[in-house]
Amino acid sequence: MSLKYAVLAALLEGEASGYELSKVFDVSLANFWPATPQQLYRELERLAQDGLVQARVVHQERRPNKRMFTLTEAGHRELSAFAVAPTRRPTALRDELLIKIQAMDGTDPEATRALVEERMAWARGKLARYERVRERLLDGRTEEEYLRDADRIGPYLTLTGGIAFESENLRWCERVLTVLEQRAPLG
Repeated sequence: MSLKYAVLAALLEGEASGYELSKVFDVSLANFWPATPQQLYRELERLAQDGLVQARVVHQERRPNKRMFTLTEAGHRELSAFAVAPTRRPTALRDELLIKIQAMDGTDPEATRALVEERMAWARGKLARYERVRERLLDGRTEEEYLRDADRIGPYLTLTGGIAFESENLRWCERVLTVLEQRAPLG
């Protein structure tokens, strides 16, 4: 999948500048489709050239003018067609830490422990951010109320996928640390 569809999906939230879109990515899409601001700006330009988004310039007094982007009808149609098309293949997990764990035998267990603890810190940070987003989305409602009444539930469902992924990441890291601790006397 290209960044194209992730940008189109992010614009379902409404008009956004490139900067605002990068913030939306940080909060709601980064758990499954990360992108740098530079990638987003390039993609917005391509989408505008292809007629899938429309840009308007907002003049600002004390700041540079900014461009605000919205989906066009063609953009909505393209995204709708993508949303119902069969998925080509499941995503394969590509994780540098897993390669390091695969190759850890015979290396310093403390170095491995430090890498795993670093991953745990990242996962905890992401989980905290995702939980803040979740609370903001729910806005005092129960999950059942939100899923029944919200205009759009896709962002919430992908957010819960990110929460599940990072929670499992933490559980796996805890397991690795336990195994390292149990093997410490052996090494």
